[in-house]
Amino acid sequence: MRAHAGDAGYDLRAVEGAELPPGSRAVVRTGISVAIPDGYAGLVLPRSGLAVKHGISLVNAPGLIDSGYRGELLVPLINHDRKETFAVEPGMRIAQLVLVRAAGAAFVQVELLEGGTDGRGEGGFGSSGA
Repeated sequence: MRAHAGDAGYDLRAVEGAELPPGSRAVVRTGISVAIPDGYAGLVLPRSGLAVKHGISLVNAPGLIDSGYRGELLVPLINHDRKETFAVEPGMRIAQLVLVRAAGAAFVQVELLEGGTDGRGEGGFGSSGA
């Protein structure tokens, strides 16, 4: 399922065809189910080639698959191209699956958060100057 030995992502392929007119969405079946180990999660990511060449991405990029899910992997595609319809063909690589560690945490309500060690504080979008 990996295109090359060192690749992080496992290719997900369509098992059915779909037409995506400009600006439209479609949920495409992959025909596979996975058993992700406890302590891990699966991230479904867009394929860069489809994005660059055709404007095809995922509606919810990245998609999250929890370790307890055992159903078929479905890929919600969106066509961002403004002019061209995109045809999904059976067997086409439509997304990729990456497994990541999913750390557990214990959340505690507090009145005030301590400042970060880098001085960022509440600086959000664009706060680094980029």
